[in-house]
Amino acid sequence: MGEKSLHNIIKNRYAKPGDKIEVPIKNYIIDIVRDDLLIEIQTRNFSAIKDKLINLLVDHKIRLIYPISQLKWIVRINKDGKTVKSRRRSPKKGRLEDLFAELVYIPRLLSHPNFELEILFIHSEDIFLDDGKGSWRRKRWSIHDRRLLDILSSQIITTPNNLLDILPDTIDKEFTTKQLAEEKGIPIGLTRKMIYSLREMGLIKKTGNRGRSPVYSRIF
Repeated sequence: MGEKSLHNIIKNRYAKPGDKIEVPIKNYIIDIVRDDLLIEIQTRNFSAIKDKLINLLVDHKIRLIYPISQLKWIVRINKDGKTVKSRRRSPKKGRLEDLFAELVYIPRLLSHPNFELEILFIHSEDIFLDDGKGSWRRKRWSIHDRRLLDILSSQIITTPNNLLDILPDTIDKEFTTKQLAEEKGIPIGLTRKMIYSLREMGLIKKTGNRGRSPVYSRIF
């Protein structure tokens, strides 16, 4: 997916007077430098930025910005890249739990004193191009770009404890992956990533098995 527009628009909207943009530090390019804070915007693929974060956190404070689309529009354009064929609202609504699809790559960084994560809840649009080069699942339409329409709110996570509320009060004291998926109403694959991340952050632990299913419980 092309992420250039979304990344650049967020960077321009997020920057404040006095910030420095695209600054080289330790052989890396930093999106925004605000006094002694390094701000990185990552719209997906935390695995690609993991080593960069680890190396920079030794000497720098870092804020990682990650957008989640609560409302998304799907725009289809002709292969000329200009003519809009259709625009519809996607039925998928982003939520905080979507963070774990990426956080699974860096869960332990939330315990680092120099690291914080800011979630931007946004409205966006995905641009599909009729170029015949996309996957067969998309009927050969390519995902050409992703654009920001609006920033609704934000949430800063500075420690793992900030994510304690992700576990619903209605879940049993001890629970399985399936139970958590059903309680949260999210796919089982995303639930596995959530459980792995919460274990790595020290928020839950494995307490046994129920048949073939591992059983977990809160630590706090």
